[in-house]
Amino acid sequence: MRKKVIISACLLGHLCRYDGKTKKTNEIVEAFKAYEIIPFCPEAPIFGTPRQRISVVQIDGKNLIITDETNEDVTQKLEDEINSFIKKYPDAHNIILKSKSPSCGFGTTPILNEQREILNYSNGIAAQIFQNNYINTKIEDENSYL
Repeated sequence: MRKKVIISACLLGHLCRYDGKTKKTNEIVEAFKAYEIIPFCPEAPIFGTPRQRISVVQIDGKNLIITDETNEDVTQKLEDEINSFIKKYPDAHNIILKSKSPSCGFGTTPILNEQREILNYSNGIAAQIFQNNYINTKIEDENSYL
């Protein structure tokens, strides 16, 4: 049985980013060629591609996912999608996420205030939920492979 790795789909070449593009990283594809690769993108199934950008905005001490153009709170929609994914794939040996993403950034996601100024950098919503659920799984971003 092959080891499983969850990888942000955009890093695998899927055209699933907000702008309809990819961030394919050949080094990651090569590093995990012996693994069962499980692509992950919580945004595309809900909002389609292309779509408006989202940001992590801290409101009343809580990090929420807010659309940039329409100012809609989509936190619950993303949480539901991510938790559904975890139920489908409850175990993985590694997780590789897209840095700086409001969904997948692992310690690199800008956390904004309501005026859209950077307060600090932390986890995107999926990275945080993954960290809470995949306790013994190594989580990192593409920068570890570049």
